Amino acid sequence: MVDLALPKQTPCCEPSDAAYDVEQAVLQRYEAGARQPEAALCCPTDGYEAQYLEKLPSEIIEKDYGCGDPTKYVAVGETVADLGSGAGKNCYILAQKVGATGHVIGVDFNDEMLSLSRKYLDEMADKLGYRNVSFVHGKIQDLALDRDRAQAWLANHPITDLDRLSAFEAECTRLRQEQPLIADNSVDVVISNCVLNLVRPQDKQQLFQDIYRVLKRGGRAVISDIVCDEDPTPAILNNPDLWSGCIAGAFREDAFLEMFEQAGFYGIEVLVRQAEPWQVIDGIEFRSMTVRAFKGKDGACWERNQAVVYKGPWKAVQDDDGHTLYRGQRMAVCDKTFQIYTDRTSPYQQDIIAITPQTEIPLESAPVFDCARDRVRHPRETKGTDYHATITAASSSCCDPSESCC
Repeated sequence: MVDLALPKQTPCCEPSDAAYDVEQAVLQRYEAGARQPEAALCCPTDGYEAQYLEKLPSEIIEKDYGCGDPTKYVAVGETVADLGSGAGKNCYILAQKVGATGHVIGVDFNDEMLSLSRKYLDEMADKLGYRNVSFVHGKIQDLALDRDRAQAWLANHPITDLDRLSAFEAECTRLRQEQPLIADNSVDVVISNCVLNLVRPQDKQQLFQDIYRVLKRGGRAVISDIVCDEDPTPAILNNPDLWSGCIAGAFREDAFLEMFEQAGFYGIEVLVRQAEPWQVIDGIEFRSMTVRAFKGKDGACWERNQAVVYKGPWKAVQDDDGHTLYRGQRMAVCDKTFQIYTDRTSPYQQDIIAITPQTEIPLESAPVFDCARDRVRHPRETKGTDYHATITAASSSCCDPSESCC
């Protein structure tokens, strides 16, 4: 099958003059892993919740290759996409977690793995009492192209010359636009378990952009993958076994977080970092790390006289939009930022005190917020200049004899 070229970045770690195809090396090894379990294929993962494993066929568990458990961070009723779903272990765990009102989409481009995961669709639906899982054929760096549809078109229009190649490319473009594998803004959570490192370096920027594209506003990515503390050496990068073995394509720890930031995510957080390295090669440590990141910091900024107070313990912190919050200070924020900080699912809300205005300013009549600088919000801005209420201790329950606050 012919693949369209994807936008490229300048990677920090790309094989130079490699005498092999990274994608083919990965594909062949995981095809073998679908036929016969290979314990060394990825970092062993413990800690899955036993009640979710009980219903899974043993073959799926034996042929699962991952380095973390991103399924922990998913809720009932959500739509979840699992990138590089492999044997389907994470998808069938998620099926139980999201319940009958949720939906799980497993994405893989390995035919052997897809056959294995699809093999148990009926059995798992019978066990659960509902069917909420589908497995689709696609590349995780191109979540718009349905490869089954493209392959069906190609079977009826074989490429024999450049004109037919151009026609196929046009059909792929049409499929991406009119019948995308996963639509824009359609998924609550994107997870992946030790798969992003297997993508070619020149495709990784597009990979993060596509994860961002399919997520709903307020949605999140929860990614477990292999990271390293230094850039891999040329010898590591040019070893096909280390590519397919989740080593050569590992993200440098700081660069991994930067990829989320560059794609537009906010609230980027390391949830789990393996204390001891999984492997050490040429003095470079390789370990598992799970990261969560949220979508939704773009948009207009409106002034509604809201403020937030950062509780501490740091003297000051800065968010992904460059806002600096000073401990204990009432900082002026726009409505968009206020909602991001204080929403019940926000990664910030536990560290923030929300201060709402005495008189609410309707969003439709709110002026534009001045984002030019961080500033402290005077209490009178939120209370109102005409606020002159007097509330005495006698009218408050703070010092009630039965209370211990005074």
